Amino acid sequence: MSYKPLPSHLRQASTSGSLAASSGQSPILLARINEKKAELENLKQLRDLSAGLAGQMEMLEEKLATLSDGTEAVATVLGNWHNVLRAISMASMKIPKPKGTDEGEGEGEEDQRKKSESELSLPQTLVRIPTEHAPILAQQASSGGGNGEP
Repeated sequence: MSYKPLPSHLRQASTSGSLAASSGQSPILLARINEKKAELENLKQLRDLSAGLAGQMEMLEEKLATLSDGTEAVATVLGNWHNVLRAISMASMKIPKPKGTDEGEGEGEEDQRKKSESELSLPQTLVRIPTEHAPILAQQASSGGGNGEP
C-alpha cells in the first residue's frame, strides 16, 4: 500500500512551515508538553490515592455493618431487661424470708441453721435446663449425626 507522492509545491510549503514551527514555537510546544506530562503524572497519583481511599471506605463500611449488627443485639438485650428484672422480682417475692435468730436462744447455732434450712422451701424453678444429656448432645453435634435420640 503506497501513497501518491505530493506535488512539489505542497512538499516545499509543508517543510518550510514545519521548520518555522519547529524553530519558532518549539519552546512553547515543549513547555506545553512538559506541562501535560506533569498533569498526567498528577492524575495518575490522584487515581492511585482515590483507589486507596475507596479501599479504606469499603473496610469502614464492613466495620460499620458489624457495629450496626452489634448495636441491634445490644438493643434487643436492653429491651428485654425489664422482663428479666420483673421475673427476678416475682421470684424473689415468692421466696420465704428466714425467721429471726432470736427465737431459739437455747439451741445451738448449728441446730438452728439446720432447722431454718429444712423449713425454708424454695419456689419452683422458673427455667429448667436439663444437663444430664448435655455430653451426649455435644457428642452428636460434633459428629454431625443427629438422629433425634438423646
